[in-house]
Amino acid sequence: MDENMRAWVFYEPGRMTLETVPLPDVGVDDLLVKVEAVGICGSDVAYYFGHSPLGTPDGKGPLVLGHEIGGVAAKVGDNAKRLFAVGDRVTLNPVQQCNACPECLDGRFNLCPFVETLGVSVDGGFAEYVKVRYTHALKISPSVSFGDAALTEPLACATYAMRKLDIRLGDYVAVIGSGSIGLMMLQIAKARGAGRLAFIGARDVPLELGMELGADAVLNVRDETSRHYAGDPVEWIKRTGNGKLADRVVVPTSDLPALHWALYGSAPGATIVYFGLPGPDDRIQIPALDAIQADKTIKFSWLSPLVWPEATAAVAAGKVDLSRLVSHRYGFADVEKGIRDMAAGDPKKIKGLVAMG
Repeated sequence: MDENMRAWVFYEPGRMTLETVPLPDVGVDDLLVKVEAVGICGSDVAYYFGHSPLGTPDGKGPLVLGHEIGGVAAKVGDNAKRLFAVGDRVTLNPVQQCNACPECLDGRFNLCPFVETLGVSVDGGFAEYVKVRYTHALKISPSVSFGDAALTEPLACATYAMRKLDIRLGDYVAVIGSGSIGLMMLQIAKARGAGRLAFIGARDVPLELGMELGADAVLNVRDETSRHYAGDPVEWIKRTGNGKLADRVVVPTSDLPALHWALYGSAPGATIVYFGLPGPDDRIQIPALDAIQADKTIKFSWLSPLVWPEATAAVAAGKVDLSRLVSHRYGFADVEKGIRDMAAGDPKKIKGLVAMG
């Protein structure tokens, strides 16, 4: 194997270059994975344009971005040979916790203060190869594409949120946010037995895909010319539920009005899960007395602890269709273009995927 590889190295906002760099050193607990597919996440866009700092000590590059990764084991450390062999097809959990702090010992891996995350604090997947601890790789079924393997990472995050939502058979569920994560949550809600599904967003293309993937009704809250526009979202949720507000609401968007629609569009006894990432100064105004007297449960969801086996099994079983969420596909030479495209206002945009081949 060549001792060098090509990688897209991010330096500062708007500057990322394709370079030849040394292959990562592989320790006894590591896998070297030949990258086959990488998803373009909204956080990659935020890092590229300087809207969010990296997880490096100074919040800056140089760093290889990309944390939604599917590939093949190319080198296997001695301890990693317990579970893996060269040639194994894998998906990667990029959030590598320390496994020793109080949070980790309590199973709250998403709260580890010493975490290393591929593409955020250590080099990630916009490269020909990536190094990962073998404890954070999962084998994938031969029937699962590398693209689906890459998108298993956002699916795992969606799965954790939906586990918290605690859907009961027949529940009226509202998903507020129609990006790729919202479309994943919609499918999970259907698979978990939701009786009625309302899907709310701001663009018709993902909303109509949502109808094909199981939504019973969709609402476009932004475009008054859309045939899916219907005015006040809370009233629409009630009309869609035949006079009933939603039993379960999940919010995979950072839009502040959406966070409040969840409060007012949910029924007494409802559960709400907030997933999107608002700005540091954003605030949710909760009508405290009403919420208490309505006995609502409000939860927050961060990352994907303890759900990866469930997410990979769902993909292998065909319970969630990930390939249909990919609206834009790129080759390795076009990684930077893909990131820029995902920031643009293409109304058909849902998810970008880089296929290394």
